[in-house]
Amino acid sequence: MEEEIVTSSPSTPVHRLRHRRRSNEVVLDGGRVNPTPLLVNDRNKYKSFMVRTYSTLWMIGGFVLVVYMGHLYITAMVVVIQIFMAKELFNLLRKAPEDRCLPWIKQLNWHFFFTAMLFVYGRILSQRLANTMTADQFFYRLVSGLIKYHMAICYSLYIIGFIWFILTLKKGMYKYQFGQYAWTHMILIVVFTQSSFTVANIFEGIFWFLLPASLIIINDIFAYIFGFFFGRTPLIKLSPKKTWEGFVGASVTTIIAAFFLANILGRFPWLTCPRQDLSTGWLQCDADPLFKPEPFALPAWIPGWFPWKEILVLPVQWHALCHGLFASIIAPFGGFFASGFKRAFKIKDFGDSIPGHGGITDRMDCQMVMAVFAYIYLQSFIVSQSVSVDKMLDQILTNLTFEEQQALFMKLGQMLKLQ
Repeated sequence: MEEEIVTSSPSTPVHRLRHRRRSNEVVLDGGRVNPTPLLVNDRNKYKSFMVRTYSTLWMIGGFVLVVYMGHLYITAMVVVIQIFMAKELFNLLRKAPEDRCLPWIKQLNWHFFFTAMLFVYGRILSQRLANTMTADQFFYRLVSGLIKYHMAICYSLYIIGFIWFILTLKKGMYKYQFGQYAWTHMILIVVFTQSSFTVANIFEGIFWFLLPASLIIINDIFAYIFGFFFGRTPLIKLSPKKTWEGFVGASVTTIIAAFFLANILGRFPWLTCPRQDLSTGWLQCDADPLFKPEPFALPAWIPGWFPWKEILVLPVQWHALCHGLFASIIAPFGGFFASGFKRAFKIKDFGDSIPGHGGITDRMDCQMVMAVFAYIYLQSFIVSQSVSVDKMLDQILTNLTFEEQQALFMKLGQMLKLQ
């Protein structure tokens, strides 16, 4: 932090001392001049509220448009978000003088980033890429070969980056270079790997991406609204403007919203069908039992004047309650983690790309935690782990040569004749 002292005359008052600070840098507890007020007491809260609301409406509108366009476009949106998040985090530990002495350090960081992207997305999307192509095409054989040697290719790229890093080590810069190396890998583990679970959820059905993401958005909006109008009791020191009133109000709202939102989203086949290829058309499929309405008898304590004794409920709505509970109670700790992270680096926001919100990373902290939960919940309690004919055929077409497939066909024919 730089200081500029005005010394035009000996009588210059103390308040003429001016401190120049980066726009996103903050003074922490030990040396702060004025504690951060709660939103309910913030003098500029209405101006901030309007800016934040305007940005939120734009983001929600863009989000809805991308979801409407389908799986591939949602995946592309996730990739773009990851790149912007990586850019914001890479810049946190960058030092201009050292970077000028190490002209290739930025390229090396991005080399590791895109190698990790190839590895993770290759494992998630490889089978779907193969399913998109027919067996009589040249590209099918090319893609099949790339899938077969995918891990070897990614490992080779990582080793190239590792050797590149060793060869660029420069005397007097070792500490900075190893710090950048460790920082890059932390970004890959904490940010990229977690948010990549989102893509896996997308192809199991847009529903499993849209519901968790929407619940985080709902929780964030209502935590802000309840804190804005009713917040009086600070929740956690890491986030001074967060209050118990905002936390509790948002939790109740999110859990209720989860139950009803699942019912709405679960009635659209193009949101619930899993996609097994990389085409862009809307999907139609037989509804999974989770998305077929079932009668549910209301409890006996419901007043007699209530007009319904039973209602139709989608089974997935009970699972949605678990997502709502996690989104309202556990996922906010992703935001607390990010707050502590920013305090460690003495910054207010990770960036300023979204007016009223900060950077992309500021909006994705809770989403990353939620994406991992949604994936683990989906694979543990929803997706069948049994072997299917389609899965076996996919493995055969991807991993066996044409001659091996013919041999398998002949062998199966002989076995069936014997039965």
